[in-house]
Amino acid sequence: MFIVYDLIFLIFMLAYLPVYLLRGKFHRGFSRRLGILPPDLNLDRPIWIHAVSVGEAIAVKALVTELRKAYPHKKLVISTVTATGNKVAESLIKPGDFLTYLPLDLSFITGPVIKKINPCIFIIAETEIWPNLIRSLYKQKIPVVTVNGRISDGSYAGYRMIKLFIRPTLNKVRHFCVQSATDALRLEELGVDKEKIHTTGNVKFDMNLEALTGINTLEYRSKLWLGSEDKLLVCGSTHPGEEEQLIKVYKELLVSFPRLKLLIAPRHPERSKDISELAAKNGFMPLFISGISSVCPTCVSSPVFILDVIGELFDFYASADIVFVGGSLVKTGGHNILEPAGLKKPVIFGPNMFNFRDITEMFLQNKSGIMVADAAQLKVKIKELLENSLLGKGFGERAYELISKNSGATMRNIGVIKGLQLI
Repeated sequence: MFIVYDLIFLIFMLAYLPVYLLRGKFHRGFSRRLGILPPDLNLDRPIWIHAVSVGEAIAVKALVTELRKAYPHKKLVISTVTATGNKVAESLIKPGDFLTYLPLDLSFITGPVIKKINPCIFIIAETEIWPNLIRSLYKQKIPVVTVNGRISDGSYAGYRMIKLFIRPTLNKVRHFCVQSATDALRLEELGVDKEKIHTTGNVKFDMNLEALTGINTLEYRSKLWLGSEDKLLVCGSTHPGEEEQLIKVYKELLVSFPRLKLLIAPRHPERSKDISELAAKNGFMPLFISGISSVCPTCVSSPVFILDVIGELFDFYASADIVFVGGSLVKTGGHNILEPAGLKKPVIFGPNMFNFRDITEMFLQNKSGIMVADAAQLKVKIKELLENSLLGKGFGERAYELISKNSGATMRNIGVIKGLQLI
């Protein structure tokens, strides 16, 4: 079976090669994906944490902190798949640790890489199923634990189609720490032994709320030349098909609210040029955050700010008066609403939040977030918040309280990991 899987994977890689070339996916660290590691690498049975991209790398920050407390003499290996995730993961690394990319899921690559790194445990953030990698870890008696696991609607539908083939791989995972009862039930239905599944909650609720609300936002507001009367609408993690709607809504709102400013932070910063063209087409002056310090503020009229750098979205969320979280007006599945909510911001999102269904339902039931059906309703809700600051404050306070009540997943995950008695 695994020979067939290797062959299919190789064929897919070769077919996808032109796309990799066009999108510039062959970054400096790609050799690590081929299994090429430093020859003098000696990590003495480290803890290996895998976080595929930016969201997962951010989500495991608290887990990394607690693992260092629980195992102070252990080095960490942190792997990602994307270059943007790797950049975020840099902040989690200390001297002696090893930041790398996940090896391609080919048996002749995964086996040697695991032997070379020789971890005492492999921790997967959320749920990624790599058959050869998991099989190689299992053969070398290295426990695999999934933390913050979830089975999205799309993944569940796909896994059900290949249930007979995927079940042996799933049962090679020692423990699944999942976000919700729905995720636990789906794993059971896919054939995972019940005793391996633990509903520990969502680690994204584990935020240092006091530190968040203490952020000094003056620097970032002054960066955008905002005065005390100006209002800032931050639209984060947006996708194609959304920015045009958001700019149109903003243009209409400016008639009644001329002091309103807009900052768009695309999910993929490389799309910033496309958004600048949309802004210019609608009569606005697009301003990239990366170059804003060289711009004369008195020369700017009708700006639309575009966040084209990684790592500053959180700071602009903190500086916002209203936040819209993208991937939700289009059928992408939405993005994390907890970060702006933890900052006590009124958070608006579209109807397509199926990747965060449980969190969304909690927020709506608690009146901690605002769901809109379309761009027209988005305009109405932003208008209401601009006209009534107490309304937005109420949403922010309730969201903050909800997050506070649902924290603790990180320590529950640590409890499961400690039960393995790592050496």
